[in-house]
Amino acid sequence: MSRRSPRPKDAATLVLVRDSARGPEVLMGRRPSRQVFMPDQYVFPGGGVEACDRWVRPATELRPGVAARLARACTPARARSLAAAAVRETFEETGLALGLEAPAVNGRLRPEWQAFHATGLAPALDRLDYIYRAVTPPGLPRRFNARFFLARADDASGTLAGNGELLDLGWFPVSVAMDLPIPYITAVVLEELEHMHASAPDADGDRPVPVCIRVGRDHIHSHE
Repeated sequence: MSRRSPRPKDAATLVLVRDSARGPEVLMGRRPSRQVFMPDQYVFPGGGVEACDRWVRPATELRPGVAARLARACTPARARSLAAAAVRETFEETGLALGLEAPAVNGRLRPEWQAFHATGLAPALDRLDYIYRAVTPPGLPRRFNARFFLARADDASGTLAGNGELLDLGWFPVSVAMDLPIPYITAVVLEELEHMHASAPDADGDRPVPVCIRVGRDHIHSHE
């Protein structure tokens, strides 16, 4: 009897980008060999949405255009949770906090967010753009309905030092990143980033968001 494929879990990924003499550079790290999902592959920081992400108190909310694009395929509350998860996972995996100074939180603070708030910051969701969505195909041990966010490295603070979930953390020119061992969808997002860098789309505009869903052996590309 074949094992039933798991339902995709909502996940969020953050593409941090900075300018350099070699062109745009992105922050990536290698997943350890012991990982069941995509071992030894270079990826952007990110991970699954958790209950704590719904209740975090950000310094700033999503910009209206970004929130509207996210809400095409989920509720506004879920859209906010996805953005918060991208910020939290990036902080956990890289030590970089996309946040602004904020008053200390009154009342109980979720454990997953304690280290972030200890920096004196709260998530700056208005620094995020929503650029891509991809659904992990059936047949893999883990599946994700992943949203990819984009932010400028200048808006993040802290020292690059992860928690071990990503190894060999570093800034890679897009052309170099394309030659690393990367998943198919990471290559697609890098290509999208190059296109956006060349065309400079309005982050708050009502633009379509590319979506990739695999059916059988084919990758189906569409928009939402």
